[in-house]
Formats: sequence, structure tokens, C-alpha cells
Amino acid sequence: MNPLKSPWQTTLAGVILAVILTFLLGGGKGINGMEIVTWLHVVVGIMWIGLLYYFNFVQVPAVGAALADGDPGPAAINKYVAPRALLYFRWAALLTWLTGLSALAQIGGGMQGITNAFMLSDGMAVIGMGAWLGTIMLFNVWVLIWPNQKKILGMVSATPEEIAKAKVTALYASRTNTLLSIPMLMAMTGFAHGLPF
Repeated sequence: MNPLKSPWQTTLAGVILAVILTFLLGGGKGINGMEIVTWLHVVVGIMWIGLLYYFNFVQVPAVGAALADGDPGPAAINKYVAPRALLYFRWAALLTWLTGLSALAQIGGGMQGITNAFMLSDGMAVIGMGAWLGTIMLFNVWVLIWPNQKKILGMVSATPEEIAKAKVTALYASRTNTLLSIPMLMAMTGFAHGLPF
């Protein structure tokens, strides 16, 4: 049995390896809920932001180039690749936000930590700014990008005019998320390590 033949088996093997390394590095002294939540937050966050960058730097330009050449490639991408990528994209966004919320609660002692983060108070301003940016990005994924992508990909009926408008809305929402991801990631890492300047 080769776990590298399936993404889910590969993921499970990665989790098992992480647990083994935890014990080899001197862990195993009890459950560290904060680290588990942070670890899951980072893993699903990488999937979300990785797919965001894939769409903006790879798929959208590639489909545009293929359409300019008259190649049938975009049909394959839009029919098979994009729907699956968007499935992981939107659910990774939600899981990233939820695990982030859980981390805020653990950092700040429950609901007060969440409140302090979103109010940018009591030492939570840096991570709170990251939480606000992540919340805006989550909104963009579920309210602007996903409904418009369903029109673009033909998953719901739409007129050619609606599809043209959907392309612009989805693109700008996605590019906004790309823009926001850079300071959001700085705020997330800056909370633990200090701001870069």
C-alpha cells in the first residue's frame, strides 16, 4: 500500500509522521489544544491561500491565454478542475476562519479573546487586524466569488450579460483577497514574532 497514491492517504501519513516527530522531539506530555488548533489553522490556511494564488497567478492567466489561442483547454479546466478547486477553496476558507476564531478564544481566554481581537484592544491589535482581514476575505469567498463562479462555470443558469458581470465581480473579489492576504499573513505571524518594522 503506497499512501502517495491518494491525497487523503498522503495527508493521513503526514499527520502520523507529525505525531511521531512530536514524540521524538520531546513532546507527548499531554494535549496542547492551542498548538493543535494553530496547526490545523495553518494547514487549512495554506490550502485556502495556495488555491487563491493558484487561481490568480496560474488558472486565470492560463485560461485567458488558451482562449486567445482558440485551444479547447479552458473547457477542461472549467468543467473538471475549477469546480473541484473551488470546493476545496471555499471550505478551506471557512475552516481557516473557524480555527482562527478558536485560536483567538484560546489566546485571550474565551469570548473575551475574540472580542479583544476584533476590537483591536488589550494586546490583540496585530492579530485582530489579521482576523478582520481574514473575515473580509471569507465574506468575499462565500458572498462574491462562489456565487459568481457558479454562473461562470455554468453550474447555474445565467445570461451572457450576467456571466460577463460575474467574471468581473469574481475576479475583483479574488484579486482583493490576494491583496489582503499579504498584510493578513504579516499580522498573523507578527502577533507571535513581532512586526517586521
